[in-house]
Amino acid sequence: MAAPGYGKRAAPDQLPRTPHDFADLLPREAAIAAYLDRLPDGADISVKTLAKELPYGQCALRTALNRLQEAGHLRRGREHLTAASGTSHWITRTWFSRTARDDTWWASFTRGGVPEESYKPPPTRSRAHILLAALGRETPALSLSQADCAELAPLLAPWFERGATEERIHRALTAGLPTPVHSPAALIRTRLRDKLPPEPEPRRAPERSPSRPPLRMLECAHCRAPGRPEALPGGVCGPCRGERTPARRPDALVSSSTVHTRAAEIRAAMDRRRQEQEAGQGQQGRPEQQERAPV
Repeated sequence: MAAPGYGKRAAPDQLPRTPHDFADLLPREAAIAAYLDRLPDGADISVKTLAKELPYGQCALRTALNRLQEAGHLRRGREHLTAASGTSHWITRTWFSRTARDDTWWASFTRGGVPEESYKPPPTRSRAHILLAALGRETPALSLSQADCAELAPLLAPWFERGATEERIHRALTAGLPTPVHSPAALIRTRLRDKLPPEPEPRRAPERSPSRPPLRMLECAHCRAPGRPEALPGGVCGPCRGERTPARRPDALVSSSTVHTRAAEIRAAMDRRRQEQEAGQGQQGRPEQQERAPV
């Protein structure tokens, strides 16, 4: 575990775990992400500590964490906290999300909110289709056609949304089959509707004080420079992405007539100054007249 107040922080409103989490990542990044996902809040996920626990070097881990950040699973930054005594300070944070988030979601999270459209459950049709097509290989009596899989796949969506695993769905569809099975598609349709598990109890959100949300800021993954979320797409600042900072242009151009007028005023002032200096030197060169006292 990291020092109190530091370490991993899980992002809110993540989808339930499934065997297909991190399937879009490379094998090394997927393995590291799965390991981080199962660590509790407050765990030390620095490169040095991870290198002691995982079979990867610090350089490989640093590259993998940056790729997780680019994929939307991780962000580094700081959070401003106020203690009960009234003292306040900034704390380094590393937020991890099993559900990949885009830059818009992370920007809203930094400001204390979470847009609803960013964490809606993703489509589960392909996952459902794979599960239904695999039934016939293990249980020949439940062999389905391509059309049957496409028609029945939407019925699996509420199962996944309620946290059901592939193993649970497989048992519900294959246990206690009649002999013979006259219509596999009709039997599976009936079981998917009748054996649908109940909705899980809504997770109670932690109580928060009515004060304003905590202040957060993100940091660049490479140079650790703080910045606005809009200036850190993918968690990387512009200079680290190779972008050049445009030169600042003057707010307004001065006309040529204004320049000539100002130059004439400066020359006139210089002439007056020179004449005053010459006049002063001439007076200093004259002999002083002294009055003689009467005898």
